[in-house]
Amino acid sequence: MSGQTTSEYIGHHLQFLKTGDSFWSIHVDTLFFSVLAAVIFLAVFRSVAKKATSGVPGKLQCAVEIVVEWINGIVKENFHGPRNVVAPLALTIFCWVFIMNAIDLIPVDFLPQLAGLFGIHYLRAVPTADISATLGMSLCVFALILFYTVKSKGFGGLVKEYTLHPFNHWAFIPVNFILETVTLLAKPISLAFRLFGNMYAGELIFILIAVMYSANAAIAALGIPLHLAWAIFHILVITLQAFIFMMLTVVYLSIAYNKAEH
Repeated sequence: MSGQTTSEYIGHHLQFLKTGDSFWSIHVDTLFFSVLAAVIFLAVFRSVAKKATSGVPGKLQCAVEIVVEWINGIVKENFHGPRNVVAPLALTIFCWVFIMNAIDLIPVDFLPQLAGLFGIHYLRAVPTADISATLGMSLCVFALILFYTVKSKGFGGLVKEYTLHPFNHWAFIPVNFILETVTLLAKPISLAFRLFGNMYAGELIFILIAVMYSANAAIAALGIPLHLAWAIFHILVITLQAFIFMMLTVVYLSIAYNKAEH
């Protein structure tokens, strides 16, 4: 933080590595760490699958099996339809979001300073603290909601669902359409902003702790304990947010499938 004011320090840490300054600029750091998290997830699960044994499993295999069985049980309880897509999707969402969230546990100055050695002046390492990433994932869930509705009842059923419900009369079609459209759009928006808001707040608290003990020598000794205390609590936050995103996705798809069924 040397040579920087508090506002400059915070602003620097909240600045994305972009391809440009226009509205359509790409957040390169978000893409990089999102792909990195996906690669880590795939590499771990591929390694476990290749080395899986029917005998006494190793610690990593045991942990993976627990996660797989746990998520499969959640999907089985909440999604009453074909689970060949939904169960792997739920597993992917939970593990991928969890790994992206867990990047927030790395000391706040470490990755930006490391990037600075390679001439990269801005870097935000937590993809889920970027509304572009969370909204992108939520839009994919939105597309799946429409897909499962059409798959179960057809395109005509989709139109009827959003024009003849909750008031089953042609005179209320405009009202029904507005009400159902708002309800439908609220699902991906709430998904995106819930995850983004929690991870952005967690990232900001780490930055503020760094500012606090860097700016005041009298409490500098509290820096590591404060970081450690917040990191321990944040483990619960990152796990809970990954679970909520996964759980709501399963619930939304279940609602779409069951409503279409009936």
